[in-house]
Amino acid sequence: MAEKTAAETQKQLRILKSAVENTNEAFVTIDENSTVIFFNKAAERMFGYERTEVLGHDLGRILSPMCRGGHELAVARYVRTGEATLIGHETELAVVRKNGDSFPASISFSVADIVGQLYFTGVVRDLSDTRNLEDRLAQNERLAALGQTVAEINHEIKNPLIMIGGFARQLLKKATVEKDRAKLTIIVDEVTRLEHLLAGLKELYKPPQLDLTEIFLNELLTEVVDLAQSYSSGKGIDIRLVSTIDVVVKVDREKIKQVLLNLVKNGIEATSPGGEVVVSSRVQDKRVEVEVTDTGGGIPEAIKKRIFLPFFTTKKQGTGLGLSISKRIIDDHPGCSFKLESEEGKGTVAIIGFRRGNG
Repeated sequence: MAEKTAAETQKQLRILKSAVENTNEAFVTIDENSTVIFFNKAAERMFGYERTEVLGHDLGRILSPMCRGGHELAVARYVRTGEATLIGHETELAVVRKNGDSFPASISFSVADIVGQLYFTGVVRDLSDTRNLEDRLAQNERLAALGQTVAEINHEIKNPLIMIGGFARQLLKKATVEKDRAKLTIIVDEVTRLEHLLAGLKELYKPPQLDLTEIFLNELLTEVVDLAQSYSSGKGIDIRLVSTIDVVVKVDREKIKQVLLNLVKNGIEATSPGGEVVVSSRVQDKRVEVEVTDTGGGIPEAIKKRIFLPFFTTKKQGTGLGLSISKRIIDDHPGCSFKLESEEGKGTVAIIGFRRGNG
């Protein structure tokens, strides 16, 4: 009976160890001397250290200088007095990985007395996804409030602007004096630019409303390239689709079409006659990437950080909202990503990442 009990105990211990080893939370256990005696797989992923780099070493090896001193004092005080400040409680702090990156984490501590020897265990939970979700919700709330304000301003400005533009166009048709025609042309052009600006503001700040459906990606890319070829007609720029795959993605078709068409148009405008704009796609594991590559002048290093800011533009007649809206649309799509890679004098590559659909 005793052997069976011992076997059952060993089985339970193996189950418990396996559960702790494979949980998503990082488990780190130290002795009274702060020597690490347990470091599970999640801890390896979270902190960026191999187990062999940590086990048998002082915990200070994986702590930031800011945390190290406080930890040493807390352990020493508990060993000496039995008084705890954080044990049994959960606290939040920034944890630093081996590569120097930091992330927000929730940490709870416990202590066990095994045959007169104290062992301290910290359970660490990465809060990055939680914080990102909270930031996204807060951003959507701010956008909703700002969107309401923009809608009201848009309403107040749009009608007078339409009247000004309409009268100016009528006068332009009747004007015979070249000086008058030049002035009226400027008015019409500026009214048109403001109309586009108002439309862009409304798009940028309205709450996300996506009509997600599964579509064949190549079909959409073909349509975008066909439209772009019409737009680039006579500019001497080769617009090509290079895609050997056809996969299904779940997106808002019209909004993604808007993004891709904007990127291709940007590429056309940045490219000199004789250059090319290439649209391609590729599968990366469970993701699909679409690249829009141009042979233009590239983005100067000095403005790369500002390229997605609303109203920032290098075009004479640009509103500075195209890339901001495009990035906003991609960010609203679950699991999608958007980045630009560019080197001055060597062109630009816009990369859109999608999750594969079920089709």
